[in-house]
Amino acid sequence: MSQVEKLITQHLDIWTQATEAKSTAGRGTRGKINLLGIQKLRELILEMAVRGLLVPQDPNDEPASELLKKIAAEKAELIKDGKIKKSKPLPEITDDEKPFELPKGWEWVRLGDLLNRISNGFSGKQVQFKTDFPLTRIETISQSEINYEKTGFVEVIPDDKREYYQLLLGDILLSHINSDLHVGKTAIKKDENLLYHGTNLILLRFNDLVDSSFYNLLLNQKRLSGYFLSVAQHAIGQSSINQGIINGTIAIVPPLKEQKRIVAKVDELMALCDQLENDTLTHIDTHQTLVETLLGNLVAPPVIARPQAAAISEPTEQDCVASLAMTEQTRFHQAWLLIEQHFDVLFTTEHSIDTLKQTILQLAVMGKLVPQDPNDEPASELLKKIATEKAQLIKNGKLKKSKPLPPITDAEKPFDLPKGWVAVRLKDLVSVLGDGIHGTPSYDEKGDYFFVNGNNLIEEAIQIKPDTKKVNKSEYEKHKKPLCERTLLVSINGTLGKVGFYAGEKVMLGKSACYFNLLEEIDKLFISKVLQAPYFQDYAIVSATGSTIKNLSLNSMNNFVVYLPPLAEQGRIVAKVNELMTLCDQIKTQLQAAQHTQAQLAQTITQEALA
Repeated sequence: MSQVEKLITQHLDIWTQATEAKSTAGRGTRGKINLLGIQKLRELILEMAVRGLLVPQDPNDEPASELLKKIAAEKAELIKDGKIKKSKPLPEITDDEKPFELPKGWEWVRLGDLLNRISNGFSGKQVQFKTDFPLTRIETISQSEINYEKTGFVEVIPDDKREYYQLLLGDILLSHINSDLHVGKTAIKKDENLLYHGTNLILLRFNDLVDSSFYNLLLNQKRLSGYFLSVAQHAIGQSSINQGIINGTIAIVPPLKEQKRIVAKVDELMALCDQLENDTLTHIDTHQTLVETLLGNLVAPPVIARPQAAAISEPTEQDCVASLAMTEQTRFHQAWLLIEQHFDVLFTTEHSIDTLKQTILQLAVMGKLVPQDPNDEPASELLKKIATEKAQLIKNGKLKKSKPLPPITDAEKPFDLPKGWVAVRLKDLVSVLGDGIHGTPSYDEKGDYFFVNGNNLIEEAIQIKPDTKKVNKSEYEKHKKPLCERTLLVSINGTLGKVGFYAGEKVMLGKSACYFNLLEEIDKLFISKVLQAPYFQDYAIVSATGSTIKNLSLNSMNNFVVYLPPLAEQGRIVAKVNELMTLCDQIKTQLQAAQHTQAQLAQTITQEALA
């Protein structure tokens, strides 16, 4: 077992547990998992490879100094025969440019001294149909391998230029202009498939006396170490490196046989990393499925047992209700008991914690988060007070009388109402419901009012971003809405269901922000939890129109069915949700701290290995 293989197996937990989760937009999607430890391990393998620490040196190998003499002689012959162009001499390498000490038999060199050719691609206009002239694009090497499904096509390449632009076995394509994420990314041609060299990728054709696969590894190491970004010239929105930078890059030259041994060892170890990565992701995916299944059991509708034989007497309605309640209660408590017993094992990823948060909100709106109190005034009485309040507002001319809403059908009730609760449409709970201006206001950088939309609603508040535009008082007065301390805001265009409270901010609303003012007998904090629960999020997705940009209409908002508890229970639910959400955030913070520690350990192991 090699030194690196021992390093992998001895610290297996570090490599696999150093992870980072990145959230993905939309409920029900799993955040992208970055395996930082395995990523660091790959970087370590490449770093050890280019320092000569991956495979032992063989004193019988011809030293690189002799190899460089042969390369110089061959290039001189190719120039003499007119097969390659003579290039300007590259500057000598100074001691300050050498980042580490080379193994015996290795040499420092400028990359351009190893190249027979460095060039840009054919710039012909691409067509939207397949031809006999497939052409590379940046997307062709986006995954660090040549993807023939991502090639473009030109109608024709002139006969006298076809041989020049055709890619050969061992040619390396380098992304020299793109975002910081892709600059310096490479791919090597490993097959005989016909492909021509297109623009936005630089072609590197190494001398036949070196192993181009080894230099593909070297270029990858330089990209991952940040070298190309450090020397890139920054244009608006992108970074770029030119042929001069590439030619002048310092490189190492091991003996040719050692180059091949290094490539073989790197391939072997990267395959081991691939297996480790696949096993880790499979474990994470299985874990996430388990969590979702167990939490799903808490909110799933109960299965009603039916009589199997005619001889069994038909149960009474009271028997059915009692049996159903018992089945539901037993199933819920059994599922929750199992989750409690294995809490420390289940909630070990950010995704699992986010799933738990969503389950808590769903249980809240189903009436399963806190027990019902028979002494609470039922919500039916609360509705009478709300109706009285609305009637008074209409009488005082503060509210217009509207048409009665249609009755709530059984199809609109996804789960059974808890005792003392009522189902009611959102419109019956508000004095006004509307949205912001449809169109673009007249902006004023010196204005006092911020023009906000749904994307400004973050964590139950209106957040002013650096790029949020302003309007003056005159424009505000023209389009102002009756916002007050009872106002809730919801994003209804683009990203749906973001919620925020109005807290007196100087704002003017855009059309993607819906607002409504709750009547006095409703706990606005409870309604906020309802709108953040999967129950409303699912309703919004189903009710929204538009294919690219989703839009939830005001009519859909008005008709949304709210499961309304007694007022006292609304307060208890809000308190319990806040308590559990704080606990979830604490667990997530501890998890992120642990992941950070694992990543630091991986970095430390890497540094020690290189030292």
